[in-house]
Amino acid sequence: MAGKYQHIANDLAHRINHGEFNVGDMLPSENQLATHYKVSRETARKALAKLTDEGRIQKMMGKGSIVIKPARYTLPVSHLVSYTEFLKDNGIDSENHVFALEDAPLPAMPFQNIDPTLTPGQECTYVGRVRIIDKLPSIVDHDFILKSVVPTISENTAQASLYNYFEDDLGLTIAYSPKQITVEPANAQDQELLGLCEGSYVAVTTSIAHLADTTAFQFSQSRHRADKFKYQDFARRK
Repeated sequence: MAGKYQHIANDLAHRINHGEFNVGDMLPSENQLATHYKVSRETARKALAKLTDEGRIQKMMGKGSIVIKPARYTLPVSHLVSYTEFLKDNGIDSENHVFALEDAPLPAMPFQNIDPTLTPGQECTYVGRVRIIDKLPSIVDHDFILKSVVPTISENTAQASLYNYFEDDLGLTIAYSPKQITVEPANAQDQELLGLCEGSYVAVTTSIAHLADTTAFQFSQSRHRADKFKYQDFARRK
């Protein structure tokens, strides 16, 4: 049976490489593949699992298997760049989906892991967004922005670039951002918004952006598909 699923995986990879299936396209279902290749559904499932392991496709919960770019995107750790700047620098095709824009109190966690002296309950605007990269939901962003610094945020602003609004429209000077990176099991919301299966993991970046006068004003958590991103830094021995 190993030879059969290997043959199917190789054939599907060939069809992807030659443009029959493009990034963002859904592959035929397990049942359709089983019928087409005259094999069992289990053999078809193994072929798709092999392509998943190779980083060619990603299983989307309740939808099937979608073709993805095999490359992972390198996110900077020690530099403070906006998501829009990151996309521009890497030539990445992306769109945003705003799923929440509402008033909310600043939660204690996870931000007290970075600043234990943080005062929860401050009035904020909560912005929840899904970043869709190359047609694949890839990041869930949670941002809490202090109303004392940024009184209002429109849906158009949330859809576009918060940093452009902060710096260009409001004239704020963003200086630094302590950052924490962890790997965690995907929660129910991650699974729903990113199309992940139960048991999947996400790479989580938690940060607190400060202005030049040291005011903490943006409290963010980004939850990334662990199979799509890598973090890279440069270390020098003192």
